[in-house]
Amino acid sequence: MTIERRKFGRTGHQSSAVLFGGAALGPVDQSTADKVLDLLLEYGVNHIDTAASYGDSELRIGPWMKKYRNQFFLATKTGIRDYAGAKEEIHRSLDRLCTDHVDLIQLHALFHPDEWEQALSAGGALEACIEAREAGLVKFIGVTGHSWSVATMHKRSLGRFNFDSVLMPWNYFASQHEPYASDFKDTWNLCKERDVAVQTIKSIARGPWAAGVDKSHNTWYQPLQDEKDIQRAVHWLLSHDGLFLNSVGDVNLLPLVLKAAENRGKRPSRKQMDDFKEKAGLVSIFGI
Repeated sequence: MTIERRKFGRTGHQSSAVLFGGAALGPVDQSTADKVLDLLLEYGVNHIDTAASYGDSELRIGPWMKKYRNQFFLATKTGIRDYAGAKEEIHRSLDRLCTDHVDLIQLHALFHPDEWEQALSAGGALEACIEAREAGLVKFIGVTGHSWSVATMHKRSLGRFNFDSVLMPWNYFASQHEPYASDFKDTWNLCKERDVAVQTIKSIARGPWAAGVDKSHNTWYQPLQDEKDIQRAVHWLLSHDGLFLNSVGDVNLLPLVLKAAENRGKRPSRKQMDDFKEKAGLVSIFGI
């Protein structure tokens, strides 16, 4: 049994419902990374999402592509906002990933209004992405972001350019948080109308790391760690038709996420999720 596949928006690619979040490879050596590859192949994960800024992640994925390039939809990101810098970073990513093209290039963490204006205006990073697409170096273009404002910013981005995918936070706590929940649903509905793929992050976030707490995992938020809690969070997220779950930034938690996705049942009830929220102590990862 492998993880179910869903159409990744207008790209037409049948991607595994769980996308592998390449941030998990940033701090690890190649031997550890290769064990992750074995795990992805075992569960049928066929979509990798990384970024130029994720430490050594692209360098760890590069050796995989020499043998398995045709088995993966490969996505990376540029966080540079100007044309020249983004163009240079895209070419650097191709070199690091050992490939002549990526399937998806994404404008990374684009939610600050000033950076948004620069990236999407003349002489901005979007021009470099479009040029790369015309040259066959990338196939599709997306946009990603964090923070409570990102859903609104993505809607604004879709008004400026016909992006092929968006990426934004979504978990049970976020679904109960207004106005973010309404903003997310508005943007998601627009994406449905335009056949834009919607990727989600922070599905197993418990909350921010508390001051003085030992950060036991390679995640910038404190993650859920109990297997049943992770299962509940993953089952809830994947019960939303069409959404994709970008896995987790820690290789040690990855097996639990993949196992939960493989054995997905029906959507937990509202009461079950409310009880889970209270038991697990879910709180805002961005502040209220």
